[in-house]
Amino acid sequence: MLTPAEMGAADRAAIEGGIDGGALMRSAGRAVAREIMRRFTPGRVVVLCGPGNNGGDGFVIATYLERVGWPVTVALLGRAEALAGDAAQAARLWRGPIAPLLPAALDGARLVVDALFGAGLARPIAGDAAATLAAVRVPLVAVDLPSGVSGLTGQVLGTAPQAALTVTFFRPKPGHLLLPGRLLCGETVVADIGIPEAVLGPMAPRLFLNTPALWREDLPRRHARDSKYARGHLTIIGGVTMTGAARLAAAASRRVGAGLVSIAAGDAPSAAIYRAAEPGVLVTEASIATLLADPRRNAWLVGPGLAQGERTNAVLAALLASLHASLHASGRAVVVDADALSACAGAPERLAGAALLTPHAGEFARIFGPVGDDKVAAARRAAAATGAVVLLKGADTVIAAPDGRAAIDANAPPDLATAGTGDVLAGAAAGLIAQGMNPFKAASAAAWALGEAARETGAGTIAEDLPPLLPRALAGL
Repeated sequence: MLTPAEMGAADRAAIEGGIDGGALMRSAGRAVAREIMRRFTPGRVVVLCGPGNNGGDGFVIATYLERVGWPVTVALLGRAEALAGDAAQAARLWRGPIAPLLPAALDGARLVVDALFGAGLARPIAGDAAATLAAVRVPLVAVDLPSGVSGLTGQVLGTAPQAALTVTFFRPKPGHLLLPGRLLCGETVVADIGIPEAVLGPMAPRLFLNTPALWREDLPRRHARDSKYARGHLTIIGGVTMTGAARLAAAASRRVGAGLVSIAAGDAPSAAIYRAAEPGVLVTEASIATLLADPRRNAWLVGPGLAQGERTNAVLAALLASLHASLHASGRAVVVDADALSACAGAPERLAGAALLTPHAGEFARIFGPVGDDKVAAARRAAAATGAVVLLKGADTVIAAPDGRAAIDANAPPDLATAGTGDVLAGAAAGLIAQGMNPFKAASAAAWALGEAARETGAGTIAEDLPPLLPRALAGL
């Protein structure tokens, strides 16, 4: 993915490499016109054009639609004489009517094309532009992004229309995936307009859409000589009252391939509950010190179902103190979730040494402060502050690594909004880490696979449905 600034750099690099800027604009306009003709029947179209290159794209769109017989009017913000560069050239090629950008220009429209501002907008929309967008009552096609949606954060700057279709170019922007921008985009199409892939090399982008292409090659592979010990041993610190959370996490970690999974029970009654459940999960009442002495226990998950209190604080401190000192030598990793995160409210330094943190927005705010408008930046700051990968959960989950890499996951259907799915996610990520997958890619893979599993179950999904479907989600990869 590219930020708006990076997309501008890609455009400049393509032009400096010999591609005509006007040709790129014509390709962009053709791409939008083509997608419109695929989805809508001919009728009166009003193209809203802004004063920059996004408006230039709009003039190209108007020209192509008019050539195939669609009745088109352009409504321009500002004066045509004020346009410059490629946008001015595109406007000169338009032979149809140009109206002022006012709500009255929408009269009789059956389709509106929003080519006002695009992804680079940095200030709220106001005046005639805001009034005109607010007056749209027919399907709207957005060029690059619905005007008013920040291409960087997905936040709405003042006002923004609801698009039925958004056509962007070369690479998606964060605003296409982050909420609420993703919802306002409607269907999103990324069009190839002739920018060569080579422009990405010097830019070294650090933000990615979370798809299997990001981590597929790092998934644990099965080998004929594998043993259960070769596939890792995950130890989950079990709660004494909410025992279901650790059980869900254990089921998920086993389903993604962890060789051994243990639950460290907090007392005898909870140990009895764990032992009466899934027979393939090991249950122990040994002390943390004793468990840490076993070098085969290479991954730990602390938090699901624990509740805040002295035990949670003590276990987390013991794990991180021990593992921080020997992390690189032992290969051990700690995943911190749920109440173990809340136990560190206002003290992110207590999480130093962890491999992966999996907070939702409330837990994140208790530790690091409010997420704010820029979810990617917030996750990156938290990762840099703790040295851990941060998986900031939500419908637009962000995974950030301490080195600045980040991924946005859009594979989270609303069916995941039910108790226990976070425990399944933490267990799946920990299970992949136990098998040697690095935490950034393990978190990304777990988030994607959880979404795939939820899509298969659909309405009525409960957390217990998901672990058995994780192998199917990953098997085809």
